[in-house]
Amino acid sequence: MSPKLLWLLPVALLLAYLIAQQFRTEVGPPATFPVLDASDQDGPPPEPGTTELATFGSGCFWCTEAVFLQLKGVSKVVSGYSGGELPNPTYRDICTGTSGHAEVVQVAFDPAVISYPELLEVFWRSHDPTTKDRQGNDSGPQYRSVVFTHSDRQARQAETYKALIDAAGVFPRPVVTEVVPFAAFYPAEGEHQDFFARNPRQGYCRAVITPKVDKLRAAFRDKLKE
Repeated sequence: MSPKLLWLLPVALLLAYLIAQQFRTEVGPPATFPVLDASDQDGPPPEPGTTELATFGSGCFWCTEAVFLQLKGVSKVVSGYSGGELPNPTYRDICTGTSGHAEVVQVAFDPAVISYPELLEVFWRSHDPTTKDRQGNDSGPQYRSVVFTHSDRQARQAETYKALIDAAGVFPRPVVTEVVPFAAFYPAEGEHQDFFARNPRQGYCRAVITPKVDKLRAAFRDKLKE
């Protein structure tokens, strides 16, 4: 390497380290990740054609949106903000980390095709739920791991599943995901919707989102849209 380019080596090593940190939590193999059995999925079976909502925060919503859009039974995913008291927040408000909101996605799904516990499994296996207010290099309360529940049934299932994951020792640290009742959802600005689909060759998409989606597709082949 030319002496003039030697300064690039530590930069490249630092970049490689940061990307490795971003993906230090893999999408675990199905055989090692607990699932809720039928006895834990309380309530009558959903009627065909029903649409329910689920709201999840797991770091940058560009990543979370790209993950859930892959799933059968999911008809719509909208990136936005939840969990704070500031009405109609903007992305600039969120980036300050003081609005109280988290970056989230609101998922519309058919529970006859994909159940809420199945969505929870994808949620917990597609990010690191043991790091408070941090996902990889994104830090701040806006990147916290959080489930906003739309019903008592969703709350019971989320809390049961969270406890099951900790009891199974899936992660080296306890799960810190917040499970809180849904209050309000504010859609993000247009440029944040379908970000990965519209910008697949953008640097962040190629370095961060594409590997995450690839891992998801390998782990959940039976749950993917064709």
